[in-house]
Amino acid sequence: MRGEYQVVVRNNRLQIKLTVRRNLTILQGNSATGKTTLLELIAQYDEIGAASGVVVNCDVPCRVLSGRNWERDLSEISGSIVFIDEDSTFMRSHEFARAVRNSNNYYVLVARESMAQLPYSVDEIYGLKNLTRSSSKYPAYSRVFASTYRIYGDDSFSGERPELVVVEDSNSGYEFFSALCEKSGIPCESAGGKSLVYDVVRNCDAKSVLVIADGAAFGPEMELVTSLRRFKNVRLFLPESFEWLILQSGLIGGREVRDMLERPADYIESSEFFSWEQFFTSELIAATRGAYLAYGKSDLNPNYLQERERTAVEGVLPDLGL
Repeated sequence: MRGEYQVVVRNNRLQIKLTVRRNLTILQGNSATGKTTLLELIAQYDEIGAASGVVVNCDVPCRVLSGRNWERDLSEISGSIVFIDEDSTFMRSHEFARAVRNSNNYYVLVARESMAQLPYSVDEIYGLKNLTRSSSKYPAYSRVFASTYRIYGDDSFSGERPELVVVEDSNSGYEFFSALCEKSGIPCESAGGKSLVYDVVRNCDAKSVLVIADGAAFGPEMELVTSLRRFKNVRLFLPESFEWLILQSGLIGGREVRDMLERPADYIESSEFFSWEQFFTSELIAATRGAYLAYGKSDLNPNYLQERERTAVEGVLPDLGL
């Protein structure tokens, strides 16, 4: 399954809109905002259709998955947007993660707590907000309109120099940013994995820390890492991935690459790529195979550190202070 889908669910009292563009979308936020009601309405429509008084507008089927027979039920669902409530304990299991990995469905998960077993994007963590004006003349009879908002916004950068840079991985991305930091005289440390970023930042002596990680899969770490802002100045630079930055730089030309970067959801098949980071890595490797910029995930091709190539990648970075 690929593409971006608008979902509108409504009855005579409520209308909820959301956009689903990746295989994993997370709904968080406070109670009584409509998350559970959204799933109840979809389930009612799926059960008895228009007789339920619910209307579901979407270009693909919307289904609700629950209960002890979820594996059997999921095996019969294809090309759909599957909604799951946080009361479904299987959602946090490794069995569910394996089932989702090769699925051609999209999933919308209602979950207040992070789910470390799933690589979801920081850009696809949403809350629901009420858009209805409270000053309505007839509030008891007015339809309530709700829509999604991103819980984690983008950090702004204005050249503030960090005391320490922490890079999520120890592969090509770390090698590139380590080279930039060495030029600027700023310490750069690899966390050795996204789940270790919190501990590295918490335990370091630096009070001003820049974290660089692949936003396409860093969603489960956001709550913990952002909690450190109570004690330290922690700024987050979370591009889709390092490979995405290289593709954005223009070093790899072609109209198809530009079109793909403008509308990635139209190109990324959910059954083939568990996260967008995997897709961009695959695209970059394929596009540079046999060329002087041949890309490898584990070790950075030194040609990317030449002045022209390094400057091209730096050109798509915000002013990180490096």
